[in-house]
Amino acid sequence: MIESFPSALLAQLPIHLPLALTGGAGSATAGGVALKLAGVDYLILAVYFSFVLGIGWVLKKHLKTSTDFFESGRSLPAWICALGFIGANLGAQEVMGMAASGAKYGIATSHFYWVGAIPAMIFVGIFMMPFYYGSKARSVPEYLKLRFDEKTRTFNALSFAVMTVFSSGISMFALAKLLNAILGWNFDACIFISSVIVLIYIYTGGLTSAIYNEVLQFFLIVLGFLPLVLLGLKDIGGWDGLMQQLGAYSEAQGMPGAWNHSWAHLNEASANPIGIEWFGMVAGLGFVLSFGYWCTDFLVIQRAMAAKDMNSARRTPLIAAIPKMMFPALVILPGMLAIALYHKGGTAAIALPMGADGHPDYNMVVPVMIAKYFPNGMLGIGLTALMASFMSGMAGNVTAFNTVWTYDLYQRWIKPDASDAHLIKVGRVTTVVGLMISAVCAYAATKFNNIMDMLQLIFGFVNAPLFAIFLCGMFWKRATGHGAFFGLLTGTLTAAFFQGNTVPAGETASLLKGGWMSVQHTFTSSMAQSFWMAIFAFSGCFLGTIIISLSTAPNRTDDELRGLVYSLTEKVVDQQGTPWYARPAVLGVIVLTLTVALNIVFW
Repeated sequence: MIESFPSALLAQLPIHLPLALTGGAGSATAGGVALKLAGVDYLILAVYFSFVLGIGWVLKKHLKTSTDFFESGRSLPAWICALGFIGANLGAQEVMGMAASGAKYGIATSHFYWVGAIPAMIFVGIFMMPFYYGSKARSVPEYLKLRFDEKTRTFNALSFAVMTVFSSGISMFALAKLLNAILGWNFDACIFISSVIVLIYIYTGGLTSAIYNEVLQFFLIVLGFLPLVLLGLKDIGGWDGLMQQLGAYSEAQGMPGAWNHSWAHLNEASANPIGIEWFGMVAGLGFVLSFGYWCTDFLVIQRAMAAKDMNSARRTPLIAAIPKMMFPALVILPGMLAIALYHKGGTAAIALPMGADGHPDYNMVVPVMIAKYFPNGMLGIGLTALMASFMSGMAGNVTAFNTVWTYDLYQRWIKPDASDAHLIKVGRVTTVVGLMISAVCAYAATKFNNIMDMLQLIFGFVNAPLFAIFLCGMFWKRATGHGAFFGLLTGTLTAAFFQGNTVPAGETASLLKGGWMSVQHTFTSSMAQSFWMAIFAFSGCFLGTIIISLSTAPNRTDDELRGLVYSLTEKVVDQQGTPWYARPAVLGVIVLTLTVALNIVFW
């Protein structure tokens, strides 16, 4: 794995970010804070926050029903939903997490896009949106109720609620750490401030406010990060200079070429920094985690379900896939540039703050790059882009959390006869509670030097087994409610057993890192552990669902399953005269062809 950055080199560099970050909340930093915001930077931040809060306030008067608050009245055009779809995913986990992974794992991080996102986005648009949108289900757990039964819905609602507050907490942690490191603001105060801002615009404007803010944040993130990449490439000597330095760095780590190529070094786990071979990558990330996230995570599905009609809902993930496939250039390259500039040394060199474990804190890649390249004015734009990503991640998870809690838990189990006005009130209260729980979860993220490692761990517990029952439920009408519930339980317990008996190299056994039962196997990295855990969780749930379904009587008739199972559902046909760019199947083929080409080019 990557060696520690020498302390001597850190001390010589002109970047005066804190040189020691323990990762703990409110931890003291050495070296002080040299980076100062000018008046223009504060003005840019003020304008951004005014827009964010203003959108929620303007939309408040249009929220008359619970459908308006939780589902945007199913009235938004495809392009707005598509940008919201990608914006909800473009949170701190992606912007800071992918840059951290680019430094830690190199260009192989692109697999999270070209293998771990695009194929699944095509599948959900063409095959799964007709089920979601056509069933009129208000959430993914509600779809599970219609397809299976109430207990399966409740199990998923609870596990999803836990996942969303942890994911929102990761975004809070990233923002707090950024502001603490660059501006010297108190870590705990940063968590509180970010929570209040997100609370205001979701509380007032609901899902519509979140989606329109995600569209705004999408453009801000592109505007803020593109100059960072261009300046870094200029400093390193262009693409050829980057490849040369990464090649030299790979040699120094004993993995020749591993930071330069995406597929060439996946023949064995020891040949690449992720510590995974091609089967684990394709099956763990490309199939289980990818399809499990994009096809079942209500956070993103909710954006497509806000579309004005079926065609718009199906095109939402397909349109989103086009900019998504280009995002490695925006979010992974900063991490690759950081490692290359470190290896190059001299006046171009940069350094990363060190964690308490003696290894670089990869989560600080983007802040360090911004500190190096952005002068006042540009600094305000860069920080605004970062804050936009954090707000987007928090808002996306909280809106999904309040919908699932209100519809699938509160209305079902606590107050079935709740009025529409009462449901809106509960949704707003749930927003407050969700952000409070997220703040607590933010402190768990301090245990990881790459927030993407923590995120994949969470997805392995929740999305991997969930995807198994979706596959069984949508394409096998014999799957039963008992099979789905106990299959889901089996998959979750399998994930816990696997994680409890394995641990990443160099980590101490714990509830978060694994090995809390015993250490039967040590993985090269946390990412490799999560990929294989997902494979086992999916397999346990899939087999459990099949065996138990065959042993129990069907609880749904064919008539009840129409619109919920592929073989019993009328296929969606494009209307006569629909242009090619509005046909989901045509869009899917184009996007998949481009993705295959990118994999070949960067092989």
